[in-house]
Amino acid sequence: MNTETLTWLKQLAEVPGASGFEGRVKKLLADRLRGCTEITHDKIGSIIFKQQGTAGAPKIMLASHMDEIGFMIKHITKEGFLKFTTLGGWWEQVMLGQRVTVLTAKGDLPGVIGSKPPHILTPEERKKIVPKKDMYIDIGAADEEEARRLGVRPGDAVVPYSEFTVMANPQFLLAKAWDNRVGCAIMSDVLLALQGESHPNTVYGVGTVQEEVGLRGAKTSSGVIDPDLALAIDTCVAGDTPGVTSDQASSKLGKGVAISIYDASMIPHTKLRDFVIETAEQNQIPYQLEFTEGGGTDAGRIHIHGQGVPSLVLSIPTRYLHSHNSVIHSGDYEAAVRLLVAVLKRLDETQYKEMVM
Repeated sequence: MNTETLTWLKQLAEVPGASGFEGRVKKLLADRLRGCTEITHDKIGSIIFKQQGTAGAPKIMLASHMDEIGFMIKHITKEGFLKFTTLGGWWEQVMLGQRVTVLTAKGDLPGVIGSKPPHILTPEERKKIVPKKDMYIDIGAADEEEARRLGVRPGDAVVPYSEFTVMANPQFLLAKAWDNRVGCAIMSDVLLALQGESHPNTVYGVGTVQEEVGLRGAKTSSGVIDPDLALAIDTCVAGDTPGVTSDQASSKLGKGVAISIYDASMIPHTKLRDFVIETAEQNQIPYQLEFTEGGGTDAGRIHIHGQGVPSLVLSIPTRYLHSHNSVIHSGDYEAAVRLLVAVLKRLDETQYKEMVM
């Protein structure tokens, strides 16, 4: 992977953007794609990039959510600690002792989710998971007055802190927020790649908001676009770590882009699924089939828009989803870009009509 792409991935992965607070992510995407696409928005914050093909049809939506899981401050204690609620799905086991960034009107503040040291825990306490409601964030404030003077107020967003890192094997990339900044990066790279390619479609690349709290931006942006077809670009659970079986998660890092056969929010459109698989095989693009029984993506909302939108999810296998640090493989990223470009060049109005008959 070249230096320019790594720099772009670092920017996207490290920028804060919890659900409902995606503005900085949106600016990065707009800066990258301004000049090669038309840019519009829905009314709750999703950004829409339009690229016109030679025939203009069908209208294809590439949806990638900009938000990451995070927190929101709900109360400041008299002692200056911050109580919070979660934005998105967190498991308590991965939260304690982790660094966070508190986003205030006066600037970003470092913090840590406080935890008791094991020295003072009883044997029974050590066996228990601390509930989220008992957790707090320590920003190093002496008391409530100082916390407020630093700019903290209820309603402020908090995101995990983790630096983008190229691992010992440089194809493995470690960062926070791969879910779903890697999808945003792929979407932008596809639109850039299409500048020099002939394709018949009108392509809409969408950075959606609030996916982690209910697929909300997918619904509103679909209303703006009224797409004919949709491809959601997201992450999926990697099934190549200890304790995870193949019947729980089938995708593995480095084996190619993952094409969904099922998730809890949608059964993919079978003709579109088969068309994408056929395209991958024709172009010798590595792919794998994946299923997600415990979650969904933006496609879950998009596919039931209007009279229905044939939809499919392409995912990047990711280790340690919904934690402060997750891992992807650059080869899967590159395969996803190649496959999407190939699909968009091949798909036309005739193919679309055959799919929906």
